[in-house]
Amino acid sequence: MEPRFFNRELSWIEFNARVLHQGLRKELPLMERLQFLSIVTSNFDEFFQVRVASVKRMMAESPDAVDISGLTPEMVLHQISARAHQVIRAQHDCLKNDILPALAAKNLVYVKPDDFSDQQNDYAQNLFRNEIFPLLTPLRTDTEIFPNINNLALYAAFLLKPISGIRNANQELKGGEESPRISLVQIPSCIPQVVWLPSEKGKKQFALTEEIITQYGTQLFPGFAVDETMILKVARDADFAVDEESGRNFIHEMEKILVQRKSSFAVRMTCNSTSQTIMKFLMEKLELKDEDVYLVEDLIDPSVLMELRNTDEGAKMSFPEWKHFYPADLPQDEPYWDILKQHDVLLHVPYESYDPVIKFISDAADDKDVLAIKMTLYRTGRDSPIISALERAARNGKQVIVLVELKARFDEERNIAWANELENAGVTVIYGLVNLKVHAKILMVMRRESDTIRRYAHLATGNYNPKTARLYSDLSLFTSNYEIVNDATQFFNLVTGYSTLQNMKQLGMAPVTLKTRLLAMIQREIDRSDPEHPGLIMAKMNSLTHQEVIEALYKASQAGVKVMLNIRGICMLVPGVKDLSENIKVVSIVDRYLEHSRIFYFQNSGSPELYLSSADWMSRNLDRRIELMFPVLDRNAFKEVQGILSTYFEDNTNAQYLSENGIWQPVERKKDEKEMRAQEILYKKYRRRAESSAKTPKIDFEVRRKN
Repeated sequence: MEPRFFNRELSWIEFNARVLHQGLRKELPLMERLQFLSIVTSNFDEFFQVRVASVKRMMAESPDAVDISGLTPEMVLHQISARAHQVIRAQHDCLKNDILPALAAKNLVYVKPDDFSDQQNDYAQNLFRNEIFPLLTPLRTDTEIFPNINNLALYAAFLLKPISGIRNANQELKGGEESPRISLVQIPSCIPQVVWLPSEKGKKQFALTEEIITQYGTQLFPGFAVDETMILKVARDADFAVDEESGRNFIHEMEKILVQRKSSFAVRMTCNSTSQTIMKFLMEKLELKDEDVYLVEDLIDPSVLMELRNTDEGAKMSFPEWKHFYPADLPQDEPYWDILKQHDVLLHVPYESYDPVIKFISDAADDKDVLAIKMTLYRTGRDSPIISALERAARNGKQVIVLVELKARFDEERNIAWANELENAGVTVIYGLVNLKVHAKILMVMRRESDTIRRYAHLATGNYNPKTARLYSDLSLFTSNYEIVNDATQFFNLVTGYSTLQNMKQLGMAPVTLKTRLLAMIQREIDRSDPEHPGLIMAKMNSLTHQEVIEALYKASQAGVKVMLNIRGICMLVPGVKDLSENIKVVSIVDRYLEHSRIFYFQNSGSPELYLSSADWMSRNLDRRIELMFPVLDRNAFKEVQGILSTYFEDNTNAQYLSENGIWQPVERKKDEKEMRAQEILYKKYRRRAESSAKTPKIDFEVRRKN
């Protein structure tokens, strides 16, 4: 019997394998390939901290539980380990045997300490003694309480042996002479991890700080010789849930979670293979099994090499620069109020600049007629101009309400700091909702105009984060549409105060109406589909895991509805199965920008509807988060989004398709078929638009006035 659902965790690993696939492509620039290899590592770090930790906990609590893919926790862990080891082996094989030799051919040469020239050896010793040694703290491991290995921190481990004839007060070892003398030294993260060495003419040679520490680390242990060394990193459980009923103590409880994350149970260890003794010792202390240990050669984390991009050679081995164009529909020097009274404006980052969002908030902060600003903040980044504008608005006497979601995983500490800073500036801060994570992206401005108060809204698929807006592909909408801003007002009343949900005419809100509306629109497509005029559903999202939605899509396929899905990450739906999902096609695109927008299209028997959303079709989004789905009603914006969505299904360069056996395969370009790369097509479209706008002469009308 064919499975009706793929396992969520195994599907995610296949997403990371698609990221690795980009790193393996020899036709891509070297620094971009290295970037993809680095993303593989950071993705796995988060995956093990959160998802694998969760499965391990489930195995301890409910070992016989079976998920909808038919697997027990133990089966999932075994399959995770097997596939993750495959991906990581391929990643490091590419790094060692392809990327590093190719960099050397471009005169960026990685040198191990054993291969240092005399001059390089002298330089590295002096560097170690003067700049690294003072920062190091060796920790002995034979103490009553085993020293804590911080989550994701890099460590050098040393296996020591007393030098004969030298008496040292620390030579006596607890546990007897049979126990190994092992010391741990955390690699300082406050210094560069790439060390540039004196080099031959025409070459730039470099080593790694971690290897310099292991090479000269004997200086840390007078009276001892170093027998073996090992570099390691431990990922710990980060799947903590704060007590939602803690009330006023919520921030304190959240801060406790951040502390616990540093020393929770170990999930995996990544290390090089230079010492079996040290590895076995740490596995015992950390209670890790063989399948939890990932052996790599040389570099534990390829991302340290991204510093090479800053060299002249590295800059030449990157993608050509793509500019972020200012949208032609919006004035750069004037507020947007008059434009938005006439029509909605769509913004597509990073092809278009994120500056209009910052300007929209900044103009509102300084406009004497603006009375209030309300918005949600999920992940906003460091040094945010948005935070500065909100603080300025509050100081200018405007009512500023900001819902800061503290439970944004791995950004909790930053969000707590932002919340405190905003409150100090006079902003009213709402700290999320009990038991629901607020993931909606919405901003509303109230402005007095003539004898009325006019409302303007900005709704987005991505976070209010100017930095990620340069790397993530997202869509957003500026609007003053009455029904949308009226719904937005209801939304804020609901999430900041006491209010029952009124009937929203345009916005769908999770966990209340969004899923119901999606299922109803899928059913409507089924009801209005016939063999002569089959229905059509097109959707783009990050992940698809919701069982009810998947079942509804199966039902649509069985009714003859054509279902086209573009899913970046996890897909638990099984496509192409006869009499179940043969009308469903699933593709995925991994390219220079992270695909992050959510677009939903329903043909609706010739009266098509198009929606953007902050929500993926996942249980957490539709059932356990505050999310928004908003329609594209403006005719020009509708045409624009429809074209964007179609472009993603035309890609034959970076797209892969999902087969019914769970294997992703690159989409093959047919003979004589034109090369289609979705992101490049979109970039060129916005470039042409910007060039056309620049050529259009600006017409100024001089008004004659009486002196």
